[in-house]
Amino acid sequence: MSEAVDRQREGSEVHGSDAEGASVRPLREDLAALRLPRDAGGDRAPGTRRWGGRPLRWALLGVVLVLAGVALWRLLAAGTLVVEVVRAEPFAEAARRPIPVLSGSGYLVPAQPFIAIGSRISGRIERYLVEEGDRVSRGDPLVQLDAGPYGAVVDQLTAALASSRARASLAESELRRAKQLFADGVASRDALDRKESEARVARASVEELDASLERARIDFQDTVIRAPTDGVVLEIFKQPGEVAVPGGFSGSGDLLRLANLDEIRAELDVNEADLPRVALDQAAEVIPDAFPDAHYAARVVKLAPQIDRQKGTRKVAVRVLAPDARLLPDMSVRVTFLTELHADRSAGADALPSAVVPRAALRRDADGRSFVWVVEDGRARRASVEVADTLRERVVLRGGLRGGEQVVVGSAPERDGQRVEIASSADSAER
Repeated sequence: MSEAVDRQREGSEVHGSDAEGASVRPLREDLAALRLPRDAGGDRAPGTRRWGGRPLRWALLGVVLVLAGVALWRLLAAGTLVVEVVRAEPFAEAARRPIPVLSGSGYLVPAQPFIAIGSRISGRIERYLVEEGDRVSRGDPLVQLDAGPYGAVVDQLTAALASSRARASLAESELRRAKQLFADGVASRDALDRKESEARVARASVEELDASLERARIDFQDTVIRAPTDGVVLEIFKQPGEVAVPGGFSGSGDLLRLANLDEIRAELDVNEADLPRVALDQAAEVIPDAFPDAHYAARVVKLAPQIDRQKGTRKVAVRVLAPDARLLPDMSVRVTFLTELHADRSAGADALPSAVVPRAALRRDADGRSFVWVVEDGRARRASVEVADTLRERVVLRGGLRGGEQVVVGSAPERDGQRVEIASSADSAER
């Protein structure tokens, strides 16, 4: 009984081992297919790859070198400051042209006041012969009034004058005969005196009518209103069909307004603190707000004789030397006052100005000494300077720079010798 049980257990173990071998065999075959063939020396057979081999180590080394380069570049870039620079101008070069010293806003006005044109006679406005904005010359017709009534007066007086002259001629003839008769003793003295009186009255009547006719002719001519001077028609006040009357209250008789723009000025208020920078006959430049690219040369022609106490300013007028049709009265403009640089030769060679730089380039240390940052060979160098004069946004230096150097404006370097990079023109434009 026990022997039978043992045989049965052995048989089941054999069958179990056969089943297990049958299931493991395909896995071993798959692993054998993945095994790389090797030669007799144990090396990898040609044409095969190994992930843990030498090529992978070279790739990893390349990645490490790239990352190290990027880190080094970032480290160096972190110590490089991007700066904006401008060229220090040699004094001799800057002295060839005027330098701005002051600027302000103002308005254009004619050198002569506006001319309000009205009518000397009464009459209905028949038509205007010009329009607003037209440029006219002296004597050009502007307005036509109804000339009919004045023409009739001229005709009437012309006829009356002819009749008066005829009567005067008759009186002169009678006077001559009376004188002859008086000489012959035929006519009395009283008769001669009467003829002389009649002749004088006739002559006076002719002169009176002649004067009246002349005035009537002037009135007739004044039905055409003409320009008293060259200028531009600024504004028309009345319309055709309305009645023009001489004079009027508060300009109610004005028909149009004229301005002479042959000489035009810009007027502006200058603060008292800036008055030392302005003088008569000083050069200036006028730039209209409407045409910022147009620059007009000008000269200071008038300084107001008094200060506006409430505003603390003085009115200054500059004359535009060559105005054109774009400049109109009441146009807003920007006026820049200019000055010419002059070196004081009596001060000695060491005291002569050397360069001109923007005001933004000038720095001061804790002790109040002036200096500028100069870029040389990619590094910032501190250069001590002496200020000779400050002209608005320009500073004249005496020593420290020769001119031509690249000076830093805007953000300043942190230390002398710091590596810097000059900003591109696009970056400078954005700043």
